Amino acid sequence: MTKSVDPLGGASSIPALLRRNAKLYAGKPAYREKEFGIWQSWTWADAEREIEGLALGLLDMGINEGDHVAVIGRNRPALYWAMVSVQMAGGVPVPLYQDAVAEEMTYVLEHCGARFVIAGDQEQVDKVLEVQDRVGGIEQTLYLDPRGMRKYGSEGLTSLADVRAKGAAAGVETRAELARREGGLDYNSTCVMLYTSGTTGKPKGVVLSNRNIIETSKNSAEFDHLRAGDEVLAYLPMAWVGDFIFSIGQAFWTGFCVNCPESAETMMTDLREIGPTYYFAPPRVFETQLTHVMIRMEDAGRFKKWMFHKCMALAKRVGPDILDGRPVGALDRLKYRLGEVLIYGPLKNTLGFSRVRVGYTAGEAIGPEIFDFYRSLGINLKQLYGQTEASVFITQQKDNEVRPDTVGTPTPGVELKIAENGEVFYRSPGVFERYYKNDESTADTKDAEGWVATGDAGFIEEGSGHLRIIDRAKDVGKMADGRLFAPKYVENKLKFFPNILEAVVFGADRDRCVAFINIDLTAVGNWAERNNIAYASYQELAGHPQVLETIQSHVEEVNASVAQDEMLSGCQVHRFLVLHKELDADDGELTRTRKVRRRLVEEKYADLVTGLYDGSDTVSTETEVTYEDGRKGSIKARLEMRDAAVVSDQRMAAE
Repeated sequence: MTKSVDPLGGASSIPALLRRNAKLYAGKPAYREKEFGIWQSWTWADAEREIEGLALGLLDMGINEGDHVAVIGRNRPALYWAMVSVQMAGGVPVPLYQDAVAEEMTYVLEHCGARFVIAGDQEQVDKVLEVQDRVGGIEQTLYLDPRGMRKYGSEGLTSLADVRAKGAAAGVETRAELARREGGLDYNSTCVMLYTSGTTGKPKGVVLSNRNIIETSKNSAEFDHLRAGDEVLAYLPMAWVGDFIFSIGQAFWTGFCVNCPESAETMMTDLREIGPTYYFAPPRVFETQLTHVMIRMEDAGRFKKWMFHKCMALAKRVGPDILDGRPVGALDRLKYRLGEVLIYGPLKNTLGFSRVRVGYTAGEAIGPEIFDFYRSLGINLKQLYGQTEASVFITQQKDNEVRPDTVGTPTPGVELKIAENGEVFYRSPGVFERYYKNDESTADTKDAEGWVATGDAGFIEEGSGHLRIIDRAKDVGKMADGRLFAPKYVENKLKFFPNILEAVVFGADRDRCVAFINIDLTAVGNWAERNNIAYASYQELAGHPQVLETIQSHVEEVNASVAQDEMLSGCQVHRFLVLHKELDADDGELTRTRKVRRRLVEEKYADLVTGLYDGSDTVSTETEVTYEDGRKGSIKARLEMRDAAVVSDQRMAAE
C-alpha cells in the first residue's frame, strides 16, 4: 500500500495530509482560536511547524511507537495539534471528556495504559494528579495553559511550550527518527482510539485506523461538496468521534478552517462572529436556540410579534420548497424575499447561521416543527445517522431529499441491511478495527464479513431507500399483552416540547407505560418569570401545580399522537411524575454525551417506579447528588404521581 502523498488529494495518514495541506494551502487559515476576546489565526504552514515541533519534543521525552497518549481539555488548536503530533511520533491519541470527573477518567487512563497525558489547564491537571497513584502507568503530564501552575512541583509535569522548544532544538538523529516513524504510517496504522459512552457498562476503546478516518472523511466531504473555503466551529467534546471527524478528519482532507470558541459561555457570540458554512449540533442545541427565540418574541412589542408570526407562517408554507428548488408562485417568492429582509435574515444572523451552507443534526430525533422551522428560514439543516464504530457516518440526507422522519440514505461506501429482528447492520471503509483489549465484544459487534450490529432497530423504506430508526434494539420489547414497547419513540415525542428537557419511559413486560419527566429550567423558568411565579430551586418549580398541569397536557398530546400508530399504540403513558432533580452525568444517570442510562435510572429510582405502578398519589424519596466540586449530598422530595388520559383501542376503532 502506497505511503506517498498524492497532490490531487490522496494520502495514507493524517500527518501525510498535513504535509500536503502545508504545500497546497500554506498561507490559508487552518485553525483559529478566540482568547481574551481576540481571534488568533494559524495557517496550514504554521500548523505543520507546531505539530512537527511537538512531535520532535515527544520523541525527546521518550514516546515509543504504539504508546497511548491521553488528551484532555476544551477545544483548542494546540490540543488538536497534540493529537496529530502523537500520531506523527508513532503513538495513539486517546481524547477524554473534559467534564469527566476524576473517577471516570481513572478507568480510561488505566485501560489504555497511557504513559503521557496532555492536559489543557490546571483543572485537568488536578484530576490527573488525583488519580495518578491509582492508575500507575502515567509518567508525564504535559499542560497547555500555565495559569495556576506556578506553584506545582516540577516532577512529572511539563509545559507543552517547553516540549515544543525542545523539539525545535532537536538534533539530526531525532529528526531522522521522526521521519522514519512518520514514513512508516499507512492506512492500517491506528489513527485514534475513542471510548464509547458506556450506556450499559464500562466504556469500550474503539480503535480507528487511518483508513477508517480518511476514507470516511473523503466520502462524507464529497457527499456535501465540502471545500477548503469552508469554516466550522469546534465546540463539541474532543472525545466524541464527530468532533474528531469534523475538526481533524474532514478538516485535513478538505483543508477547511477549524474555529475554536473562547469558552462555552461565549460560544453563541463566537458562532455569530465566525458565521460557519458547515455546522453540526445535536437536537438539544437547536431546540434551545429556538426556545430562546420564542422567549424573546414573547417579550417583544405587539407589532413585532405580529410581523414575526406573519412572516414565519409564510416561511413555514413556502420556505422548504424554495430551499429545495421546488416550484413556488411569484407572489410568494416576492413575499419571502421581503421576509428575508425583515425577519429571516436578521434572525439567522442572530443565531449565527447566516452563512451555513450545510448543517447537520444527529444523536436523537429532532422535533418536526423544530426541524421545519430552521429549514423554513433557508438553512440547509439535514439529519445523519452514525456511531463511533462507523467513524461517524452511516447515513446522510441528500439535498432535496430532506425529511424529519428519516435519517437519509447510506453515505457513499456504506452498505446497509436489516436483520430479521429489525436490527440495523452496516458495512463500510469506516468500520472500526477492534475494541481495545476486548476481543469478545469485537466479535459480538462485527462479524467476519465486516458487518457491524448498530444496536438500533429500524427499517429501510421501499422506493426512497431512506433509513428510519425506531429505537435501541435492546430497549425494544413487549408489553405484558404482547404489544410492541419502544420507549425512545415516545421519549423523543415528549422532548419535542420546549418545556421538557428529558424523559424516561418504562413499560417492558408490564400492562402499561409510565414516565419520568425533567423540565427545561430555561423555558419553564421564563414562563414563571412572565407570570410572576416565584421559585427558589429547580425542585420547587418542577413541583408547581401549573407546571404539572402543563406537562400533563404535553403527555396527553403525545398519547393522542402515539395512539395513531397501531403498532406502537400500547406505548401511551398512563402515569407520570416530574423528577425533583435533573438527570446528571456526574450522578451517573447520563453518559457524557447525554444519553440516559436507562437501567441505572430504573434501579436508582425504584421507589418512584413502584409508586407509579401501585397507584400511589405521592411518594417521598431521598436522592444522593454530586456537586460540581465532587462533594456528595442528598435532596429529599415528596413527588406527585399523575394520571394521564390515554386513547383507548375501542375509541380508535370507532374513529
